[in-house]
Amino acid sequence: MVHISEKLADSEQSKKTIFSFEFYPPKTGQGVQNLYDRMDRMHSLGPQFIDITWNAGGRLSKLTCEMVNVAQSVYGLETMMHLTCTGMPKEKVDEALKEAYKAGCTNILALRGDPPRENEKWEADPDGFHYAKDLVKHIRANYGDYFDICVAGYPEGCEEDTPPDLLLQHLKEKVDAGATFIITQMFYDVEIFLDWVQKCRDIGITVPIIPGIMPIHTYAAFMRRATWTKCHVPPRWLELLEPVKNDDVAVREIGRDLVVEMCQKIIDSGIHHLHFYTMNLATATRMVLEGLNLIPTLDQAHPPLPFRPSLGFNRKSENVRPIFWKNRKASYVQRTQDWDEFPNGRWGDSRSPAFGEVDSYGIGLRGSNESNIKRYGEPKTIREIADTFARYMSGKLATLPWSESSITAEVDVIKDRLIDLNRRGFLTINSQPAVNGVKSSDPVYGWGPRNGYVYQKSYLELFVSPEVLADLITNIERDPDMTYYAVDKSGSLKTNSPEGPNAVTWGVYPGKEIIQPTIVETISFLAWKDEAFRLGEDWAHCYSHGSVSRHLLQGVMDTWWLVNIVDNDFHREGKIFDLFENLEVKDLDETFEVSELMKDLGLDGKENGLPAAAAGKVNGVNGVNGGTNSITA
Repeated sequence: MVHISEKLADSEQSKKTIFSFEFYPPKTGQGVQNLYDRMDRMHSLGPQFIDITWNAGGRLSKLTCEMVNVAQSVYGLETMMHLTCTGMPKEKVDEALKEAYKAGCTNILALRGDPPRENEKWEADPDGFHYAKDLVKHIRANYGDYFDICVAGYPEGCEEDTPPDLLLQHLKEKVDAGATFIITQMFYDVEIFLDWVQKCRDIGITVPIIPGIMPIHTYAAFMRRATWTKCHVPPRWLELLEPVKNDDVAVREIGRDLVVEMCQKIIDSGIHHLHFYTMNLATATRMVLEGLNLIPTLDQAHPPLPFRPSLGFNRKSENVRPIFWKNRKASYVQRTQDWDEFPNGRWGDSRSPAFGEVDSYGIGLRGSNESNIKRYGEPKTIREIADTFARYMSGKLATLPWSESSITAEVDVIKDRLIDLNRRGFLTINSQPAVNGVKSSDPVYGWGPRNGYVYQKSYLELFVSPEVLADLITNIERDPDMTYYAVDKSGSLKTNSPEGPNAVTWGVYPGKEIIQPTIVETISFLAWKDEAFRLGEDWAHCYSHGSVSRHLLQGVMDTWWLVNIVDNDFHREGKIFDLFENLEVKDLDETFEVSELMKDLGLDGKENGLPAAAAGKVNGVNGVNGGTNSITA
């Protein structure tokens, strides 16, 4: 359980400046997904927490609760949920608190809230709470100290023109009721803010006060928000911004300098936390953080594990994960969100309960058909598919259906061999090089506590044509240090790997037992198999029914095998690639046409529409034994 007030206390003690972001629920499903992607990217900027707003009357309350759950569980972001009194009966408040609790959220911003737009002034719900202090008392009475409770402060008053002294008294009542820190309304005049903070201290408010910062995106938005909140804008700001108000780039640059100057004065005054109202945008906020030198370097952004831990309820201690979801972390968390328990120090039995459904929201290929066709082209040969993979490996393509982010520096030492492998018709979707005792502080491979050492086994996961599978398996089984799994779409599994999990990444640290964070394991691989083939089919279905591209990609998914290989000798570099010497998919450039009648019937005179050489050995591979264990899943 992590309370924001603890983070603030650590910042105050260390005098290290930290920051946080506010987001609001978008109005459309696509907007929600786009915001999740942005939140995921902004995680790298290093916020201590984010908060998600609550609309007047709770009209988007279910979406707010859902977004809190996703931010905590899927993206590993410490999240504070807004909760308002406006239009909220006690029953609805209790439901929202229960959802926050279930999501693992331990921080609430308790607000009275603005009236719905159709109401001219605020009116309490007859079955609800009159003031934010009543909401604070209710949370404390029902949840004790489980939730850290934040309340709002207004350095320049609020819409209803309540006298400043009375507003301060109301704020003290909220703190006395159990609030543990304060976030202010936006402002642009530092002197007004600092004077207000002193008044808070003078009347006995001792909890941390976090300034609310609104970066400047455009001149029109800047003026609109300043007018709406009735905050004072220093004349110098207007003098600088007014002449360039029609140039958004110039406004952002000047606005950055002004907001950076304002924030630096706040930091110099002894306040070490800044809360940014992002308006769901990244650029202006990032520019301010850059100007303050607050964006972490690679060394400062040191990861605790090779994957970002989930902060969902009952899974914060999860510290082992199958490597198959290395590039699809959100999918893994969503597919395991209903598990009763998670590994605690060692990998448990992933069969109880089973992984979630493959067709769950957000599991499949993202983006519209049109955008995916534009991104991946219209392949008509195996070589053109392979070239798409090679472009990704070389950094010329930002994503693949199986990888949500760009290729990382981790694979630089094997990048050329990956590109060569793909160009020979082996379609790689996951890999890592061998690492033998690199310092845990290493900017590329390091993770976990300082003064430790990390290790990795060479790992390779790829789609393999049935025409070369038998030869590949033979090569693998000649090396006693190599283990593999090979599975087709139907679930026919071949492996020489012993039962139980096989650690492929681990760390050794002073005063700790060995940390074993990523593994290869049978049941999770079979669950991943369903997702991996589904993603390929989703790609195929981006193209029109009966098109060559759709027929080709579907054929690959229907007949090729998903293979993962582990070189269990982590001292060896690149040995895993030697398995593919003298192996190459034939007829990479063979094209084919399919008549409309044949397409409609699903027949084309070739095995699933693939070039003959690529499909001709499907039956032959079923006879491969070579000492392997053959399992039908």
